[in-house]
Amino acid sequence: MPAVLGLNFHHDTSACLIVDGRIYAAEEERWTGIKHNRAKRAGLLTPPTGSLAWCLQAAGLTPYDIDEVWTPAMRPNPAAGAWMSTERAELAAMLPSPLADRLRLISHHTAHVLAGYLLSGEDHAAGLVIDAGGSALGADIGVGRERISGYDLHPDRIDRVHQAQPTLGPSPMGPRRSHPSLGHLYRNMAMRVIPPGDEPEGSMMALAALGDPDRHYKELRDLLVLGDNGFVHVESPWGTYDTDTPLSLDGVFWTAATAADKSLEMRADLAASAQRVFGEAVVHVATHLRRLTGAGTLVFSGGCALNSHLNGTLAERSGFDRLFVAPAPHDAGTAVGAALFAWHYVLGQPRLPVPDGASWGPAPGPIPVGDVGRGYRMIGGLGDRLPSMAARLLADHRIVGWVQGGLEFGPRALGHRSVLAHPGRLETRDRLNALKRRASYRPFAPVALAEEASKWFVGEGDPFMNRVVKVRACKADRVPGIVHHDGTARLQTVGPQPGSLRALLEEFQQRTELPVLINTSLNFKGTPILRTADQAVRAAVELGLDAAAIGDALLIAPHVEPSMRDSLTAQEVPQ
Repeated sequence: MPAVLGLNFHHDTSACLIVDGRIYAAEEERWTGIKHNRAKRAGLLTPPTGSLAWCLQAAGLTPYDIDEVWTPAMRPNPAAGAWMSTERAELAAMLPSPLADRLRLISHHTAHVLAGYLLSGEDHAAGLVIDAGGSALGADIGVGRERISGYDLHPDRIDRVHQAQPTLGPSPMGPRRSHPSLGHLYRNMAMRVIPPGDEPEGSMMALAALGDPDRHYKELRDLLVLGDNGFVHVESPWGTYDTDTPLSLDGVFWTAATAADKSLEMRADLAASAQRVFGEAVVHVATHLRRLTGAGTLVFSGGCALNSHLNGTLAERSGFDRLFVAPAPHDAGTAVGAALFAWHYVLGQPRLPVPDGASWGPAPGPIPVGDVGRGYRMIGGLGDRLPSMAARLLADHRIVGWVQGGLEFGPRALGHRSVLAHPGRLETRDRLNALKRRASYRPFAPVALAEEASKWFVGEGDPFMNRVVKVRACKADRVPGIVHHDGTARLQTVGPQPGSLRALLEEFQQRTELPVLINTSLNFKGTPILRTADQAVRAAVELGLDAAAIGDALLIAPHVEPSMRDSLTAQEVPQ
């Protein structure tokens, strides 16, 4: 019974165990309650204690049963000749001895790209990884740390064929090394656009749809040099953490400290221009990889692959026939990539099938019964009646929590820890934004039956909500709750495999002729997606949801129950 383990000890701390071809994976934030599980002190490593313990318990294994343990390296400033052994020793010290003895390092970007490629179903693919910064292990064809990496990927080999290199330039202190980090560039601009309180990158991507991408395009484009063979250079300090140096645009100075002082229109124009320039730079690298590898498929991963608008642009303009975005392209996904590397390339096991979801984590657990506070009542034992009852509530424009099956791995709720709603009214979208304390310009994503998606959207969605598509103009007025200001939507599709979310969508379609629901995560502002049934009940009550389907039980708000009883059939009425 082969068993391999991948671990990530840095932000987005995570664990992934593969046993007999089955993935068990979870993120540590779901146990600590700290989003991204970011350490309070920069550079502090964190063991994936809760997620690792769950993986072993769920698989019925002990540390002695694990054949291989791999983790992505991330040491930022390696000392010559000793850094690999030093980092390995630091990480191994956090593990029990059976795991510590087996621990080995893989480069950060290689773990990223394999979290996509080895789940893509493709034999030959080009791989592209872009994030803020990776590991010194990525210096195998150059110097410095990984920022932009390209791969030629095959079942029997991993060839790194492109690596962005730092450049040297003058500074008052002497020669200064400048790294071409598009991830840092995007975050640098986002910090100048989004006031504190919202996640900068995701909020800027949403805000960009409101703005004029031509307004500051020339000035921002001048911050980049795009050259032959995928060359990218970001002028200093715009590709760094420095957000105090003012960016002057049309006589206005932009810093992170003054973001809140600018009007929404001004911030939207800068966001739109930044998104356009960022997209052009990534397409520039991708088209080089297309020429270099001759592959028909591009596998995209790294933190920048969470930019669903960028992914839509890549699918349209990179020249590849197919784009596959890793199911978990962020840093937590490096644990998955490390485990898949050990499974396939080290142990020689067959590749896993292409997943139709990422519900690799724990089930919700025991469901509370009876009165759970504020007049909400939990009714259990509903079994097969639950999708029909929930669909009826959704058809009546109620907002319903949906907590079913294994917890998803990744930053997005995909129908296992979700809040769902009817997409047919703007008022529902506005109410959801108010409940979740989100900026009013942020859109909500649709989840749709895969076989119906082409009738409603132009472009290809995926099961992981990773790319933006266009909403068909002839359908937009029927689903205004999921249409962004630029006519797009971040589409999740649900395939024909049986499951509770599919059953719900089918029931909802029968009642409304809409194969689409609004889908957002069940969590509080600034906290991770919730893990357990107890947490889900508390969140549903405190957020003020109309109902929540948790396991085979239905939580009902006091203002909903009388009208629900009036609309249900005799067979559906809970006793």
